[in-house]
Amino acid sequence: MQAAKPLFDYPKYWAECFGPAPFLPMSREEMDQLGWDSCDIIIVTGDAYVDHPSFGMAIIGRLLEAQGFRVGIIAQPDWRSKDDFMKLGEPNLFFGVAAGNMDSMINRYTADRKIRSDDAYTPGGLAGKRPDRASLVYSQRCKEAYSHVPVILGGIEASLRRIAHYDYWQDKVRRSILMDATADLLLYGNAERAVVEVAHRLARGEPIERITDVRGTAFVRRDTPEGWFEIDSTRIDRPGKIDKIINPYVNTQDLEACALEQGRDEAAGTDDGVQVVQLLPHPKLERERTVIRLPSFEKVRNDPVLYAHANRVLHLETNPGNARALVQRHGNLDIWLNPPPIPLSTEEMDYVFGMPFARVPHPAYGKERIPAYEMIRFSVNIMRGCFGGCTFCSITEHEGRIIQNRSHESILQEIEEIRDKVPGFTGVISDLGGPTANMYRLACKSRDIEKHCRKPSCVFPGICENLNTDHSSLIALYRKARELPGVKKILIASGLRYDLAVQSPEYVKELVTHHVGGYLKIAPEHTEEGPLSKMMKPGIGTYDRFKQMFEKYSKAAGKEQYLIPYFIAAHPGTSDEDMLNLALWLKRNGFRADQVQAFYPSPMATATAMYHSGKNPLRKVTYKSEGVKIVKSEEQRRLHKAFLRYHDPHNWPLLREALVRMGRADLIGSGKHQLIPAYQPKVEGYQAARRKNSTPPGSKKVGRLLTQHTGLPPRGSDGGQPWDKREQAKAAAFARLDEQRKSGKGGAKGKRRPVSPR
Repeated sequence: MQAAKPLFDYPKYWAECFGPAPFLPMSREEMDQLGWDSCDIIIVTGDAYVDHPSFGMAIIGRLLEAQGFRVGIIAQPDWRSKDDFMKLGEPNLFFGVAAGNMDSMINRYTADRKIRSDDAYTPGGLAGKRPDRASLVYSQRCKEAYSHVPVILGGIEASLRRIAHYDYWQDKVRRSILMDATADLLLYGNAERAVVEVAHRLARGEPIERITDVRGTAFVRRDTPEGWFEIDSTRIDRPGKIDKIINPYVNTQDLEACALEQGRDEAAGTDDGVQVVQLLPHPKLERERTVIRLPSFEKVRNDPVLYAHANRVLHLETNPGNARALVQRHGNLDIWLNPPPIPLSTEEMDYVFGMPFARVPHPAYGKERIPAYEMIRFSVNIMRGCFGGCTFCSITEHEGRIIQNRSHESILQEIEEIRDKVPGFTGVISDLGGPTANMYRLACKSRDIEKHCRKPSCVFPGICENLNTDHSSLIALYRKARELPGVKKILIASGLRYDLAVQSPEYVKELVTHHVGGYLKIAPEHTEEGPLSKMMKPGIGTYDRFKQMFEKYSKAAGKEQYLIPYFIAAHPGTSDEDMLNLALWLKRNGFRADQVQAFYPSPMATATAMYHSGKNPLRKVTYKSEGVKIVKSEEQRRLHKAFLRYHDPHNWPLLREALVRMGRADLIGSGKHQLIPAYQPKVEGYQAARRKNSTPPGSKKVGRLLTQHTGLPPRGSDGGQPWDKREQAKAAAFARLDEQRKSGKGGAKGKRRPVSPR
């Protein structure tokens, strides 16, 4: 992996003389107090401004400030006009635009496309303070305000929309956000390197149109420049014999390697259907001067299989050590994506997190509570990145799979700052983690292997033999943190990768003995091989191993502690039978989920490509390649969620109908081995639904089918069922009422037809 210029080696911009601001200014009055006549850079964000290293605008703003630039913040502007975008005046260098810490669509809509009633990143938790696709709208307003000022997109929303992407909310493939936002440049991933380099080059007077060589950036151009080689991956059908064939999914260093790869493919009778286009004579196909041409926007929009193919190619070009540039045609223009940024070193991570953050919201918000801040104000981020590669998650696509770590000293210093500066600290650090709690300082044993590896996950289908799973540095960090004066408790709230944890019993013992606050949340996601293989998650047996260790060390510590497992409903590759088996597992293990998570197709995720195309991009994609079961209908998604909440009486009518349809009516009854009872209690909300719909969906049909297939009595009779006397009396009363209503003596027909209560 090539070396990168350290963040702290850039010469400071002249405005360094103003020094750091208590808060980055949000108004002209604050700028006057700081002695500024203008801002060099203005960051526009969809979140409230919290000067804390867990908020993107604060990290980027403070980093640019440390480079000597004057940085202003426009937080949650009124996007209906350009006025709010002009309140700090015209920036000297550029507007930096981000939707916020979350994708604005995921922030506003549930997995069922329903509008959320709150927004955790807004004062008071109020919803509606940012537009849909906020990055796009903010960028357009910036251009309306000052058309000649460069606009640079960043943040997770832009990062995951850098190429043509499936949009779940419109159920279609949309163009790269760069095409719609009219921005000049897009920075993807954690963009510290890119934003610092771009800022200094703009400050030196370089036009933004010429800044096309920065890693981690995407931009628009018309043609591939001279001196570059194109690998044509625009189709998946087998080309003719005259084509030079190269496989973009393997490491290819030169033309000789290409020839060897071609020979292997032809001998095996397979290929990935791509061509090399040599634009200029050159003895070698140099990776630094090679670009892979993806299928155009128009093609992936109209052909879901080509979309899956493009998604596969993109994900195999994410390792900074061997990734090549990508290009995708949109009409008569190209979206060009440079390779991912070089990960930050430990020294650079310490530099970034060592900025003079105030660690509280901007004073302009007064006493208004910002829920997202309340959640993280006593937490510490110790690392970045994730090599898990879970297909439903976008962390790897955004932060990368190479772990970037802070030093012990930097982390302990931040804990002391929280203790000394943050109001309301009671001695409890709420989290010491990151995207994954226990990937701190875990990495490939060989830098050379890491540089050439193209696997999407280091832990699937099993833990790679080249992965170092030593948790000793993390254990030492925990112990040092606990010993700090004024710190009573260090909790771990970040997601735990339990398949890694079981490799280190000492770590599990340390965690369970000192860092669990009664409950530990982990995410097996499912129990069945079908969906797990599409998620790239370990089998449930690994969870069982961890559970045994968790209980063993909890008992040894004299503590009563519990695991809270999280599961996903309706994920690609999941059948009704898979969800039934998961529900039975939950019941056997005594779990009753209060909240359930349905699969949410976020832009650019591999599982989203499965959802849209019905193909599996984890393997070679062809028109005849492996298909994936997709759960798309509202009815089936509701059923899968109902299986996760099998204990909720509201879900029983739906589950009864499904069990009968699946030939598993034997699971309806009051036995321990059965999933749901045959009776329907009166529960809040259920009778209201019956009044609205006459009867719950399918209830009449279920009653008939239950009688037909199981011998259970019709509704309202005891039939020898194991009900107690009180239940039998209620059932008889409801049966009489039912007969009266049928005869017209008990009120209007069709209203609140009763079922046997408990």
